[in-house]
Amino acid sequence: MKKFKAKNFIKEKIAEIKKEVGSGKALCALSGGVDSTTAAVLAHKVLGNRLLCLFIDDGLMRENEARDVAVMFKARGIRTKVLAAQKEFFEALKGIEDPEEKRKTFRNIFYQTLAKAVKKERADYLIQGTIAADILETKKGIKTQHNVLEQIGLSPEKYGLKIIEPLRTLYKNDVREVARSLGLPKKLSERMPFPGPGLATRVIGEVTPERIKIIKRATKIVEEEIKKLKPFQAFAVLLKDRATGIVQEKRLFGDIIAIRSVESKDAIKAKVTKVPWKILEKIEKRIIKEIPSVVKVLYDLTPKPPSTIEYI
Repeated sequence: MKKFKAKNFIKEKIAEIKKEVGSGKALCALSGGVDSTTAAVLAHKVLGNRLLCLFIDDGLMRENEARDVAVMFKARGIRTKVLAAQKEFFEALKGIEDPEEKRKTFRNIFYQTLAKAVKKERADYLIQGTIAADILETKKGIKTQHNVLEQIGLSPEKYGLKIIEPLRTLYKNDVREVARSLGLPKKLSERMPFPGPGLATRVIGEVTPERIKIIKRATKIVEEEIKKLKPFQAFAVLLKDRATGIVQEKRLFGDIIAIRSVESKDAIKAKVTKVPWKILEKIEKRIIKEIPSVVKVLYDLTPKPPSTIEYI
């Protein structure tokens, strides 16, 4: 197999973006993850101030993500805006529990929001960090990735968009190599994957502001306590079921949090991280203490396949 050369890839994509956009302007959909960040930095090399990065604050990201992303990109001299859209996303997702319907609903409101922004900013193109694994899983019908359109018969023109996807042929390990070659710091190039629909994919059942608040805190705890193991991906999931617990000697019918940590190179296959017992105990104790509604914490031992990495 021919060895992937990041520098050659970057050179090719810079030429392609330059040819495609010409003297026009582009808007880049930014999430703060390694895929969209790499696409943004790559495009910025070509377009400079003709590129605007837009972080849609849908209320479904990690704690303080919007603030952290804006500060990080502005420090790199990249024009960045944060668009508050929590109300629109929560209203669209209200009452929806089916995983695929949830993902498709997110995709629709995501592109509707982006289309309005593209029109408002008078941008000619939308750049996004779609990668090969997103396309593959969507085409196979495993799960709908929010940033995949043409590959499943949906035209970007439906939303009034012309889309450029410079990373669409790469898997995660090659994206990380490109990020390193672009000079991105380790905290970005090695950052754990985070789903496009955010914590909506880590809440089983209906997505509400209250349930998202619970999973945001659980996510922060898991990431903080497991980061020294450097897993490919580690996160918490809020289950739909509830269980009986005892809090201050009283019965509480409370929430259940499942913890998942996996090792992988390309996200196509994954094995479970052998997390030391002391770390699991610390995660459990912090979750129970910091999230009063939780009465059970579980650890998921299932590899991919037969499971997917995310729950929905």
